[in-house]
Amino acid sequence: MIISIFDLFKIGIGPSSSHTVGPMIAAYQFINLLINEKKIHSLSRLKIDLYGSLALTGVGHGTDKAMLLGLEGQHPETIDPDTIDHSIERIKDTGKIRINAHLELNFSREKDINFHRKKSLAHHPNGLIISAYLKDKLISSQTFYSIGGGFVVTEEDMIQKNFSHGLKTQLPYPFQSAADLLKLAKDHKKSIASLVFSNECHLRPKKQVLAKLNSIWSAMNDCIDRGCQQTGQLPGSLKVKRRAHDIYKELTKNPEQTLNDPLTVMDWVNLYAIAVNEENASGSKIVTAPTNGSAGVIPAIIRYYQRFCPHSSTQGIHDILLTAAAIGCLYANNASLSGAEVGCQGEVGVACSMAAGGLTAALGGSPLQVEQAAEIAMEHNLGLTCDPIGGLVQIPCIERNAMGAIKAINAARIALKGDGQHFVSLDSVIKTMKDTGKDMNKKYKETSRGGLAVNVTVC
Repeated sequence: MIISIFDLFKIGIGPSSSHTVGPMIAAYQFINLLINEKKIHSLSRLKIDLYGSLALTGVGHGTDKAMLLGLEGQHPETIDPDTIDHSIERIKDTGKIRINAHLELNFSREKDINFHRKKSLAHHPNGLIISAYLKDKLISSQTFYSIGGGFVVTEEDMIQKNFSHGLKTQLPYPFQSAADLLKLAKDHKKSIASLVFSNECHLRPKKQVLAKLNSIWSAMNDCIDRGCQQTGQLPGSLKVKRRAHDIYKELTKNPEQTLNDPLTVMDWVNLYAIAVNEENASGSKIVTAPTNGSAGVIPAIIRYYQRFCPHSSTQGIHDILLTAAAIGCLYANNASLSGAEVGCQGEVGVACSMAAGGLTAALGGSPLQVEQAAEIAMEHNLGLTCDPIGGLVQIPCIERNAMGAIKAINAARIALKGDGQHFVSLDSVIKTMKDTGKDMNKKYKETSRGGLAVNVTVC
């Protein structure tokens, strides 16, 4: 199964791809199902049941709010973030939700959204069921799984492994493993980026592919700039102060002084990642890369490449995105992008691996060096837990993106100093990441029941 780069990099809202974006899409799809089945006008009540990680950290991740917006016909890619609070307050004040623009239903967040914190559904920790009733009669019900990166599948799809985000057309350069990618690159004398670009051009016109690549980077770039300007506190009980604006002011106040410190570049990279993830934590628009919780790593790497690497170019930015997407597909197909399934190694770890490979490609690395950089980056993220304090995508998530970006740069530099020959393959490290996730105690997988989440007192 191949995933399009434009399925992997999606413009959406924070703070979580699996807990916010996915559930909103599920609710949106369920309402469209009722419309298509002509059951929408028979509707008198909707009920939502959240299970596993969606129940345990759903409030902190805004899962309940996201589902209300999805039921009202909002979609992560098109919603105006400035309208979210108003819509949620209206629902709270009136006790009604607006379905299909015409129908209003009584809805109680306390009675109609159930958090089953001690129970998980069969196929994934991020499970939910939406049910529709005519009075007390069940007229429709659908089970969804939010499997990471904003991807949503139904119970039937999960059983049949018929994932809706998989491309069903035959591509010119299909691959299932890093070994496949390396063989294709060698046989056709192409870079990994050019292989992925050819696949995308098979699906849509070349001009559209280029426009969409530019749109992704533009959204990432805007997010960095927006995050550098915002002040105040992030939402939620932790009352975390935004830091990006103060860091930005310090770095730009006396730029000539930074020439005395060769590590100032690291400060800029940290700033870029923190700015994006503060925007994510605030529920603003970001690009899932490959998840919301890891959205800052790749933008930070691209801005680093653009600003600090000699001979940077638009083509180089495209190469980063295309190469990173190929690597992300390998993790999505052969392991997981879900913190609730494999811990943060599946989010920041994967983003770090994607960024390392992408940067290596943009700096002229061979396919072997790209594969090595991606492997190095994940090798040193193995076992990374997901333990958000208070169930919020803030601590340690924001700083973790900055660390992931720095690791990605170092992995790329190590790979570029060699000839690409290395002992551990990317395929081996992906399998190891999956196995490690299976072995990891479930309390360390986005439940806020282990690690920092229980060892730090939240006042």
